[in-house]
Amino acid sequence: MPQKILTILFLLVGMFSHSQIVINEIDSDTPGTDQLEFVELKSDTPNFSLDGYVLVFFNAGSTAPYSNSVSYYAIDLDGYETDFNGIFHIGNNSVSPAPLKIFPNSTVQNGPDVVALYLGNDYDFPLNTLATTTNLVSALAYTGVASQQPTAMMTTLGITVCTNENVNGLVTSQSIQRKNDGTYEVKAPTPGMNNDGSGITPNYITVSTSQSSYNEGDSFNFIFTTSQPVQNQNLIMNFTLNNGNFTLSDFSGGLTVVIPVGETTAQTGIILINDGIDEGDEEMKFVLQSLPIGYVSYNNNTIFRVYDANFTTDPWGTPINPTYNIVTPTIPAGYYDSLEGLAGNALKLELQNIIANPTVVRLHSYADIWEILKSSDRNPQNNNQVWCIYTEVPYAKLDQQNTSSIVGKWNREHIFCQSRGGFEVANGDTADGINVWLPTSASNTVDGVSDAHHIRAVSGQENSSRNNKNYGSVNTSTVYAGPVGTQGSWRGDVARSLFYMAVRFESLNVVNGDPIELSSGNPSYQIGDLATLLTWNTSDPRDDFEMNRNNYIYTWQMNRNPFIDYPSLADYIFGANFGQPWSRTLSTQTPIENRVTVYPNPASEFLIISGLEGTSKVEIFTVTGQLLQTENFENETRVRLDLSAGMYLVKLSNGTQTTTRKIIVK
Repeated sequence: MPQKILTILFLLVGMFSHSQIVINEIDSDTPGTDQLEFVELKSDTPNFSLDGYVLVFFNAGSTAPYSNSVSYYAIDLDGYETDFNGIFHIGNNSVSPAPLKIFPNSTVQNGPDVVALYLGNDYDFPLNTLATTTNLVSALAYTGVASQQPTAMMTTLGITVCTNENVNGLVTSQSIQRKNDGTYEVKAPTPGMNNDGSGITPNYITVSTSQSSYNEGDSFNFIFTTSQPVQNQNLIMNFTLNNGNFTLSDFSGGLTVVIPVGETTAQTGIILINDGIDEGDEEMKFVLQSLPIGYVSYNNNTIFRVYDANFTTDPWGTPINPTYNIVTPTIPAGYYDSLEGLAGNALKLELQNIIANPTVVRLHSYADIWEILKSSDRNPQNNNQVWCIYTEVPYAKLDQQNTSSIVGKWNREHIFCQSRGGFEVANGDTADGINVWLPTSASNTVDGVSDAHHIRAVSGQENSSRNNKNYGSVNTSTVYAGPVGTQGSWRGDVARSLFYMAVRFESLNVVNGDPIELSSGNPSYQIGDLATLLTWNTSDPRDDFEMNRNNYIYTWQMNRNPFIDYPSLADYIFGANFGQPWSRTLSTQTPIENRVTVYPNPASEFLIISGLEGTSKVEIFTVTGQLLQTENFENETRVRLDLSAGMYLVKLSNGTQTTTRKIIVK
């Protein structure tokens, strides 16, 4: 008989013969952005093994009759056990005392819904699994509105009562708690302890520091405090700080602290090492290891930000302090030649043929957009930050929005709104990097979901305010003109992004006025206001930040935004010059220094060299003159780098001319 079946049989016998475990408490609706959610289990005996159990959250739907009855989240409990009071609680990182298992903020829906404990594993309940009584151990139906109950799911699971978390009108400050008679009541939350106040009173350990963030090179103390004096024997505690790229090499100091008998506090010092290398900002995670019986961590799994002291910068300005003509366009030779002399719709169609060429243009995943934005939208004054459109401020790259919480986070903003464009994220969307892509064309409007030319880093809160409004000069319920105090550095960028989208995809249009948004699932494919956008295109000219963005996105998508390269094109396709033949002056800059562009810089896996015609040669040296790499190329090339982090010299030769550039490899 398989070991898993034997384990489940043993658990069944144990559950019904010796011990029972139930859902003891839930707090689904908490203050603010739901950062204090938790679910608590209770066993009849202490230190009860949770091997073979899984906690499942079921969604009853957002509208009557609340009969969806499918799972939206499952937590496998293998490897855990209840504590000395028979308590095990799972929750957000901010819950105190610290949950024994963490789930992301805003995970638990506010109801009407059901949470259920089963025998099984998380893989038994993939997303949208129907509720079932098979292997059901305990279940609780809850709501925040008395008239809204998950009746269909209650019938399926044999639940007769739905508890209203808002019965006292204090839904965000009270939780649903099981009484000793098996019924439920609503009162102030009691995470990590018996609901009736009985049992062993834990000795809580609180860890504190003077700050929540530090810079490389800083030193600070972790201070450990118990709620009661230590008894019987010294309290020895071990902790870790490792988290992702933050490892033992990033700090020095003791990871063991001792509180002597009779005392309540002790401390240990940490020094953050400045290694002289820009590794990006990092986060250390304080995790207190297993504790003696009777001790409970009050605030474990705390995150502390570590800002890299060696951040890199760019020679160009931010959008609110713009520079011009520092960044050279990396337009391939002949890229726009076919536009010469064309007018009106013929001009638009040929431009579409260039930027939507299905044999050239690459479609990357929506998940890849995170990585693209971290480079394309980086803050020139600190490359460990992204520059947020609309609010015109930088955010740390680490503050990427990964949950439903938008406060203090940055997200991906579709300039042409998803709902208006009918854009959809593909099933199984994952970040797979620059070397993996799919074909795309002008007719595949849905591909606009991950076209980086119209997706910008944005404050999560401002993204919510922007919503799916049209653009205009005055904020209204349907028109967006930007936040109060905006300097307007984003307006030309928005205009040129929308002009690009209206050419790149056949179905999309930029129109005059304030076009209405159609019903959900029935996109209008329109956005306004054209007249305003044409004005913005002129009043907020393209700058180096925008040109660098265009250059970088080209390395991924193999197409450019022509309205950044040639802003006046907008007037020939959408404005006053419609119907007039387009022409541009082709300038030939003789010196190689003025023709060649080497990017990205800093680089990692590859280096692109453009702007040269004919046969050229690239050589890469150490700063001491040792030749590491050489190759010949025609016109434009992508040089693969296999170099350790540091500074290098790139020598370029074209005919009789040479030039040398410094690059940084990270």
